[in-house]
Amino acid sequence: MPRVLITRRLPPPAAERLRAAGLTIEMVDQDEPPSRAELLARVRGCAALITMLSERVDAELLDAAGPDLRVVANYAVGFNNIDLDACRQRNVRVTNTPGVLTEATADLTWALLLAAARRVVEGDRLMRTGTWTGWQPQQLLGLELHGAVLGLIGAGRIGAAVARRAVGFGMRIVYADPRPCAELDGPLGAQRVPLAELLPQVDVLSLHVPLTPETRHLLDARALAQVKPTAILVNTSRGPVVDEGALVAALRAGRLAAAGLDVYEDEPRLAPGLAELPNVVLLPHLGSATVLTRQRMSALVADNVLAVLAGREPPNAVT
Repeated sequence: MPRVLITRRLPPPAAERLRAAGLTIEMVDQDEPPSRAELLARVRGCAALITMLSERVDAELLDAAGPDLRVVANYAVGFNNIDLDACRQRNVRVTNTPGVLTEATADLTWALLLAAARRVVEGDRLMRTGTWTGWQPQQLLGLELHGAVLGLIGAGRIGAAVARRAVGFGMRIVYADPRPCAELDGPLGAQRVPLAELLPQVDVLSLHVPLTPETRHLLDARALAQVKPTAILVNTSRGPVVDEGALVAALRAGRLAAAGLDVYEDEPRLAPGLAELPNVVLLPHLGSATVLTRQRMSALVADNVLAVLAGREPPNAVT
């Protein structure tokens, strides 16, 4: 029977669905990523590989799997961990899990946005350490969101979902994207502008772009210098879109008011100095971390694998 390797312990129903279809399932029974050596050893002879963003799928791994490998199903929307050209050369299909995590990630973006704007973590720390001495007129003053300008870099599904939530806060929305977004332009009344025009006017800057050679360090020291010192940066897309060293410098120097981060340039490590900054809210890559969303992602990877192995077009094909 065809063998499927799942590189991490997954929530249901992926393994159950694949076993019911008569496939042999081998799961790396842990929450941490397998070592490269373990992955190379276990992938041999697999017909399907279900991967996370932490697994590098390159020519070496594909060759270790051998000619039986037919599909790499990424348990994520992004697929910057996969060498698409190497997969095409070996006739290996690549799939992902878009759509089902849109609302959960948009919710988390707003959790970071609100926490950073109203200095929630700093206030929580005051209470837990017993250092709060009582109400003060100028204590932990934050950004009022009503009437503020939300700037989106990227207007895909998640960016649009974040914008929908901004309407309830009475925010004005501007966005930078190579293509216009009908939902943002129409019902939400957003304005599409070039990035250079967007950066100086926003009060909140939220990132929603995939990681590509063009978006790596899209927000570098030069770009961050264009943003108002009272602005907040939120990143729930991919860590390397932001030059973390430049971000630390800007936050430390007061050239940026605050940041809320769910993703990092070199996960799980943080850039030196980032953890010590009081004006940063840090989360451990929780964008899609709801019970329902992770179950839906699990169902999608199973559907993608089953389709490819049955000779059908997968529902979420990347290549």
